[in-house]
Amino acid sequence: MAWNASQLPSFAGRTALVTGGNSGIGWHTCLELARHGARVRLASRNAERGQAAVARIRQQLPAADIEPVRLDLASLASIKALAGDWDGPLHLLINNAGVMAPPELRRTEDGFELQFGTNHLGHFALTGQLLPALLAAGSTGAARVVTVSSLLHRGGRPGPLRGEPEPAYSPQLAYANSKLANVLFALELQRRAEAHAAPLTSTAAHPGVSTTNLMLSQDGMGARARARWVRHTVGRLVFQSAAAGANPTLYAASVAEPGSFSGPQWPGGMRGPAGPATPSRTARDPRLAAELWDLSEQLTGVRYDWPAR
Repeated sequence: MAWNASQLPSFAGRTALVTGGNSGIGWHTCLELARHGARVRLASRNAERGQAAVARIRQQLPAADIEPVRLDLASLASIKALAGDWDGPLHLLINNAGVMAPPELRRTEDGFELQFGTNHLGHFALTGQLLPALLAAGSTGAARVVTVSSLLHRGGRPGPLRGEPEPAYSPQLAYANSKLANVLFALELQRRAEAHAAPLTSTAAHPGVSTTNLMLSQDGMGARARARWVRHTVGRLVFQSAAAGANPTLYAASVAEPGSFSGPQWPGGMRGPAGPATPSRTARDPRLAAELWDLSEQLTGVRYDWPAR
């Protein structure tokens, strides 16, 4: 039988944090986790949108244990503030939020190219600063980190992930690089957790091609009128729904193997039921992953506090 969200196990007694939870795949991820008993913290850059997203979930699930939290992944200060305020163990971290292909070069509050800074460095810093809460979740495998990438990670280049500058800004290439970084990070996180015998599982996923607000956001492709038109017209006919796009994330959060990559199963990986997927050869390069990890530490100042062996 094709896997879908109805097959999620119970998450009762477990706490989940979902970045970019106010819309699209992130919102459906929050909805299903809450439906299956999780205590959900819905992270959003905009407080009003976060509150509205929680209200929509409570319309369907009045008894849901869900609250909004503010988080701007383009700000290391915002990430530090959320981590500093976190109380108690964290059983599931979904690194979902992202920015897609702004037409002009933009930078984060800390000076990083917006897509790399938000999609990768923001989640690297968030995961590292929440590591104590994740490790407090319990025995081996009790805590899980899911990092959401894209099919477009296959177009990423290793050079920028080693710190080599690009000759010019390309919106699509910068996005692909950030999504390649997501997979490299997820697989390297699993390797390091195993090396330190830490009670943590890391997986990655991609949603195929789904109708989400990435194509509407004025921070990304939505700055182009044509992209908004495609999202509202052709996208509704060709792309799968955001609910279907959330299934690989939920699969990765529950039944996927440690260090795995999940995605839609139909040919091309653009749509279909969730299951195992294969990342690009570059994304499976452990040497590049280690170089990216070192670069990420240097840029963010975040070091992972692994337990002593």
